[in-house]
Amino acid sequence: MQQNIASVPAHDIPEGQSTKKAGTINPYVLLFIMLLITAAATWVVPAGEFDRVLREGVKFAVPGSLHEVARAGVGIGHVFVFIAEGMVKSAPIIFLILFTGGAVNLLEQSGALTNALNALVHRKGSSDTLIIVSVCVVFSLLGTTGVVINSVVAFIPLGMLLARSMNLPRIFGVGLIYLGTYSGFNSAIINPGTTGLAQRLAELPLFSGMGFRVAIYIAFAIASVVFLALYARRCRREGLAHEDADAGQSTQIQVTTAHWLILAFTVVALVTFIYGAINFHWSENEMSAMFIIIAIGVGFLARMSAGAIADAFLKGCSQLIPGALIVGLASAIALVLGHGHILDTIVNAIANVLAPLDEIFAALGMFASAALLHIVISSGSGESAALVPLYVPVGDALHITRQVTVETILLGEGVINSINPSSGVMMAVLAIGRIGYGQWLRFVLPLTLVWTAISIVVLIIGVTIQWGPF
Repeated sequence: MQQNIASVPAHDIPEGQSTKKAGTINPYVLLFIMLLITAAATWVVPAGEFDRVLREGVKFAVPGSLHEVARAGVGIGHVFVFIAEGMVKSAPIIFLILFTGGAVNLLEQSGALTNALNALVHRKGSSDTLIIVSVCVVFSLLGTTGVVINSVVAFIPLGMLLARSMNLPRIFGVGLIYLGTYSGFNSAIINPGTTGLAQRLAELPLFSGMGFRVAIYIAFAIASVVFLALYARRCRREGLAHEDADAGQSTQIQVTTAHWLILAFTVVALVTFIYGAINFHWSENEMSAMFIIIAIGVGFLARMSAGAIADAFLKGCSQLIPGALIVGLASAIALVLGHGHILDTIVNAIANVLAPLDEIFAALGMFASAALLHIVISSGSGESAALVPLYVPVGDALHITRQVTVETILLGEGVINSINPSSGVMMAVLAIGRIGYGQWLRFVLPLTLVWTAISIVVLIIGVTIQWGPF
């Protein structure tokens, strides 16, 4: 008898099927190599620091204040200490990932989510394009408002389940959620942690230039939808299916009243979190708590015993351990840079290179350097605090508006997020999806190039029209 899809956890691998492919790079190995290179750089790059001023709770660099400090090279023993410290520092996002796994496993065991997704995919009138547009619109809006950024990892299992129901490769489901979210994050229309902070540091009116930024958002979202739709079409044409042989097949697609109650409870919990994130600045800790609530509520609505709920929750947590711990390893890179006092030296050197350039080439240089620096400054707010005070004087001298200067940084960090090997969030996403970095790079590089082209056009237009208010 054919096995019902609801009984097969999305995280499990069919017996005999390997997730390893030739040429893939284990994310843990890649990050550890980067960590060793960063530690070696602390012995070569001159140590230096900017003076910093605290304004409204944010420390920002004072241009022209770079001064030499004592070298603080990181030895091999300290590298492992920083890994441990990175795990501690990243505890909120690590536990969010683990608790996500627990809640999703209970939703899978109840059959509610899997059967609902199957019903959606097989409903008359449904198509790959319609599903892609619907999901991308929702997650791009959550991304551009800053509601879902780091917490995008919590929704990756949903994308994997959706890909399984559509009988498309796992990487499609991962990309559907991640790229949908970050197509919105790239424009960051009203994201207080990126656009809001950068504009405040540049002394621009909060969320000014919104009209042009909405056009940027639309361009990124359309590019992402078209990319995913073309990929899905190619998979259908070439017969590329989900890695599970039973994916997309079900002997019975039936959503019962109990399933609807479970789904309604889950939606209400998630909407409550979104409301709290917007109005009360809830973040990873509150979302972790919400997933515990979801797990318990789903278990009782599915009439599971307390012991069965606990067992299912712990099993789900264990399935996402690889994706959770990688966040701490990525965080260790930033700790090494900070201890070695070399980041400010690197930033200052780039600012000096940009100063003599033509205004358009300087703006594009700011964009390119912001993208490269995001590999070592994986925090969007941290990069804004480091670069805005240094790039604004350069832009002022070259008659580049501050709005354009801010946008060079936002677009640089946004575009590189899709391929940034030091991003704990992205590497966690790949670990959860069991996708090698090389495999992901081959998949996403065409869209990244399109996003880059959009950014270049946007910046050239911004410089040409003197996008302001100033």
